[in-house]
Amino acid sequence: MAKLFRIVLPVSDIEQAADFYFQVLGVKGKRVSSGKHFFEYEGFSLSCYDPLANGDKLGQGWMHHENQFTYFSVKNLDALFFRLMKIPDAEIDSNIKENELGERLFYVLDPFGNPLCFVDEKTVYEG
Repeated sequence: MAKLFRIVLPVSDIEQAADFYFQVLGVKGKRVSSGKHFFEYEGFSLSCYDPLANGDKLGQGWMHHENQFTYFSVKNLDALFFRLMKIPDAEIDSNIKENELGERLFYVLDPFGNPLCFVDEKTVYEG
C-alpha cells in the first residue's frame, strides 16, 4: 500500500512562502535548497518550491486549478481562522461553514494563488 508523504506547492518567492506557512502551520520548516522549503506536518512534508530561486527553468509555469485544494485537518479551526484573518497575504475565501460531507471548514488562497482548505479534524470525512 502506498502512503502519501509529500505535497509540493508552487511559489514565486521562497522567503515569502517560508514566512507565510510558518504563520499558518506554526512550524518553522527547513530550507533544503535555495528554492525549496520543507515543513514537517502531521506525518507528511509540505514542500514550497520556487523553481527560479532553485536554479531551475520555469517551464510552462505551474498553477493549481481553482478547485484543486490542498486540505489540512486542524485541531482548532476557529483559532486558525482568526489567525489567518490577521495575515495580510492570506486571501480568505469564505467564513467557516459545513460542506455536503459534514466537514466544518474554510477556504483560503496563499500569496501565490494556491487554493487551501482547512478542516476541523473532528469532522474530516474519510469515506
